[in-house]
Amino acid sequence: MQASATAAALDRAIAVVDTAIKDVSRRPDVHSFFDENTFTVSHIVVDPGTNTCVIVDSVLDYDAASGRTGHASADRLIEFVRARDLQVAWVLETHVHADHLSAAPLLRQALGGRVAIGARITAVQDVFGKVFNAGAEFARDGSQFDHLFADGDAFHVGHLQAVALHVPGHTPACMAYVIGDAVFVGDTLFMPDYGTARCDFPGGDAATLYRSIRRLMALPGSARVFLCHDYKAPGRDRYVWETTIAAEREGNVHARQGVSEQEFVALREQRDATLGMPRLILPSVQINMRAGKLPEPEGNGVRYLKIPLNTL
Repeated sequence: MQASATAAALDRAIAVVDTAIKDVSRRPDVHSFFDENTFTVSHIVVDPGTNTCVIVDSVLDYDAASGRTGHASADRLIEFVRARDLQVAWVLETHVHADHLSAAPLLRQALGGRVAIGARITAVQDVFGKVFNAGAEFARDGSQFDHLFADGDAFHVGHLQAVALHVPGHTPACMAYVIGDAVFVGDTLFMPDYGTARCDFPGGDAATLYRSIRRLMALPGSARVFLCHDYKAPGRDRYVWETTIAAEREGNVHARQGVSEQEFVALREQRDATLGMPRLILPSVQINMRAGKLPEPEGNGVRYLKIPLNTL
């Protein structure tokens, strides 16, 4: 039953892309905003027929040295939406990010829309609830979000068809969102010359990521792929964040066609062993597992983050 449901979800996503390829009115306009401090790309995805949009993977500015947050990155999104009189339907998270804080609550307050993530967020909350000793007051049921997407769930952005796909491996809760002919893959894939996401965070798994990537690569080759990050591969002097499924199949340096699961796992695990932790992982995960909500102020009116020592 599980394999059948997984196949049906992929078939649904393929049908959405095929429909958009044949009918230009079913394709979204995608406007991307790069935050160089965290190498993160946020996307505003617009149905040109209705001016309905979704926002994918927003950034709340955070200075680790001072502990101060800012909203310059989010303000760029807000200004864009307001200037074009767009209506926000969803504020989507592809996963619980470990490299930047989410601005989802700020955007929802300013623009509306429902904050959503994958249903497996509960697994991430369980793991990191323990890491941060979050206590019984921290719900581990995903209720901090307005909506939890299961694999294959269909939704709409105005008149555009969309499907949520579960693509675990980097984290247990990673999602890709197929909207018309555009696919928002989070950290699952990077540009072909840079490769794939790491799998050494709690709950990550290289073999699982390989299977998720193969699933994405089964989408039509002309599907546009929009990434959450770019770090400039060696020899490339500019940031880029859009590619295609065909380009990933043919050229991804870690997972192109012909690379076996065993080869990928060996490569990924060897590479991950050389990587340090992201500099913002402790504040980011602590906030993002709560849907971007900051901790409640303590008695002195100050909000605090926890820093677990010698744990990760």
